[in-house]
Amino acid sequence: MKIIVTKDNIEGGTKAFEIIKKGMEDGDKVLGLATGSSPIPMYDDMCDSNLDFSDMTSINLDEYYGLNPDNDQSYHYFMQKHLFDKKPFKHSYIPNGMAKDIDEEVDRYNDIIAANPIDIQILGIGKNGHIAFNEPGTPFGSLTHKVQLTESTIKANSRFFDNEDEVPRQAICMGIKSIMQSKKIVLLAFGESKQDAVKALVEGPVTEEVPASILQDHPDVTVICDEVAVAKLDPKYRN
Repeated sequence: MKIIVTKDNIEGGTKAFEIIKKGMEDGDKVLGLATGSSPIPMYDDMCDSNLDFSDMTSINLDEYYGLNPDNDQSYHYFMQKHLFDKKPFKHSYIPNGMAKDIDEEVDRYNDIIAANPIDIQILGIGKNGHIAFNEPGTPFGSLTHKVQLTESTIKANSRFFDNEDEVPRQAICMGIKSIMQSKKIVLLAFGESKQDAVKALVEGPVTEEVPASILQDHPDVTVICDEVAVAKLDPKYRN
């Protein structure tokens, strides 16, 4: 696990962008993408670049269940706003949060991931160590699944909604096993609220109670943090 410490999230986003750029130069064709505030600076760099993504495939980690793609809080909307409107991909896959048959949608998404092995997977991390919507207790062997969001995640995401009652309680999410099958993983973590999660991710035991801890077992993980997020990390782990 490689730890890169940056001045702030803007510099961190640039570091992540550079990894994507290098990967594309080396022939990478499939990007696993994330939403939330952490990857926005990276998406800004992607949009401002001269890179052409029209021969690339993207696969997003998750989507709220029950939100229409046109809803400004859906992850479909987020990705269009922050990336796809300026930099379209050949294929862009996001779970269908309005699927009538959730089991069919889960199977469909697993088939998409199997048919398009992910070269670089971008991740954020939650305060409780979740990755995507894989909450504490999610089996490490999980594939795409419907999840019941925890109260801490609902509360954390409520800042994007008018009030907490509007936050969906369920989501469709790529499983931990699927994430671990990615060739390379880049995890972004910024700010004081992520200090405990970063410490558990890097130093703590590998346990399903901290989903991100499984990344210790992946052969190619880069963790990009700002100076605040690594404050509780043993100095020996800092780059």
